[in-house]
Amino acid sequence: MRDFLKVFEQIIVLALIVMMAFVLLMTTIDLGWLIVKDLIAPPVLLLDVDQLLDIFGFFLLVLIGIELLETIKVYFDEKVLHVQVVLEVAMIAIARKIIILDVKELSSLTLIGIAAIVIALAVAFYLIKRIFPLHSRSPPKRKE
Repeated sequence: MRDFLKVFEQIIVLALIVMMAFVLLMTTIDLGWLIVKDLIAPPVLLLDVDQLLDIFGFFLLVLIGIELLETIKVYFDEKVLHVQVVLEVAMIAIARKIIILDVKELSSLTLIGIAAIVIALAVAFYLIKRIFPLHSRSPPKRKE
């Protein structure tokens, strides 16, 4: 039964990798089309702020997808989910949200909450990176 579950898990993870790659391909094509469409619309070769924010948001969405794909690949290869990579995805996602956010329509409490999330993610990322570098499999050696 254990061998069956291992094979089943590998099939699911491979299916996720294939689907994520397809979604990333389609999203990248859609981003390219959005840029071309915005550039050829009058006024030609000029983008307004709303168009730029849409493009930046879409671009960050592609980066989130790439990071998620990397997370799935690492899990497939090592059977370990790296907290640092998950935190990177979260930071990119919150940055995307902040970029496309219309702060005029939000309460100050909501903005404080978003700031708290950013600070918490940054502190967590710093601590994880300092304690366990991504490319090392063991904790750093202590100086004696």
